[in-house]
Amino acid sequence: MFRIRLPSRSSGLASLGNNTHFLHLWAAETVSQFGAQITTVALPLAAAVTLDATAGQMGLLGAAGTMPALIFGLLAGVAIDRTRRRPVLIWTDIARAVVLAIVPLAWAFGALRMELLYLVAFVNGALTLFFNVAYISYMPSIVPREDLVAANARMEGSASTAQVAGPGLGGILVGILSAPAALLINTASYLVSALFLSRITAVEPPPEKSERLHLRRDIGEGIRIVWADARLRAILLSSATVSLFGYIFLAVYVLYMLNDLSFSSTQVGLVLSLGGVGAVIGAVIAGPLTRRIGIGRAIIVGRTLFGVFGMLVPLAVNVSRLEVPMVLAAEFLQWMALIIALINEVSVRQTLVPERLLGRATATYRFLGGGMIPIGSIIGGLLGEMIGLRETLIVGCIGMLLAGIWVAASPLRGRDNGVMSLTAPITPTLEQAAN
Repeated sequence: MFRIRLPSRSSGLASLGNNTHFLHLWAAETVSQFGAQITTVALPLAAAVTLDATAGQMGLLGAAGTMPALIFGLLAGVAIDRTRRRPVLIWTDIARAVVLAIVPLAWAFGALRMELLYLVAFVNGALTLFFNVAYISYMPSIVPREDLVAANARMEGSASTAQVAGPGLGGILVGILSAPAALLINTASYLVSALFLSRITAVEPPPEKSERLHLRRDIGEGIRIVWADARLRAILLSSATVSLFGYIFLAVYVLYMLNDLSFSSTQVGLVLSLGGVGAVIGAVIAGPLTRRIGIGRAIIVGRTLFGVFGMLVPLAVNVSRLEVPMVLAAEFLQWMALIIALINEVSVRQTLVPERLLGRATATYRFLGGGMIPIGSIIGGLLGEMIGLRETLIVGCIGMLLAGIWVAASPLRGRDNGVMSLTAPITPTLEQAAN
């Protein structure tokens, strides 16, 4: 029987507080997350405000930034498992800084076009894909497995805090500097992140060596190791469903706030910040909730409530005077629920999957889950022009509600008094499935 024992809150935090390697990784991720959240506001506003983009163009912009997961997702896993992860983290940070700096430079010389934004979004998305696969795969090299839930909670807490302050700050910066110029803040944050990562001195396990690359076999190992277990498979399918319908929603969300609700750039940032407040609370309560009901049930609660709370948006359509507060409540509550699920899902994956295959397993999630994002963005943009912005939001919310069915119908619903009990001999089974 394979178990993940959840440490007490005090022991987990004390162990991480003395782990300088984790502290440097945490600092790097925190800084870059703040910059990335500014870009979350500034890049679409550069299209919508500076270039007067249509709903279709906004959908294509969202697709451009997420298409790399569909094109390179599985290849990224193979590459990450065959190299040391820390250099990948450092160089992708530096490359992202250079790429984003192109936008304000083009704007300053009057050469900013939608085609350039598409290209920048695509390249930045590809680099971010490799960074994220390497980061999740790198964590078990510097954090003991019994501390992974606490470590991931800290990481998500930082990301959530950045989501609180980042979009609001981004909206303010856009109002002061313009959307293209605000991207320079993210450029600086990636360089600072690279500096923190360069200070990590932990020795990584040597990457897997082979006389020659067997691309099909290596990719197949990552897919099989995820698909072989019903729990990992349920998380994968739920994530893919949320990505598809969530990005149908997000493709038109900024335009909806700007056009239908007449929000300013600053107000758009503040609305998105409210989701970050919910995410911070979700990160804080994820540990206690998991200790109380178990990792599996915490995932089910988070995924199911994410869809339930999303229904506040279509319910608000016919209640005009309560429309804005209901949408704000949905933003807050959905992010709180989502973070609870994500923290536990990543911890399960990092624990169940052998470290030599973790990059490929993570890339499988990025491929299917992330691959649904550009599809959802394109569909959302087309629906926005065909049936309207509000109607497109309704379609997205209904789909997100359905995503919780995958995990609720899986073995993740089991519980063992605060210990996640994986009753099958998972590690040998997964190794056999991968080979």
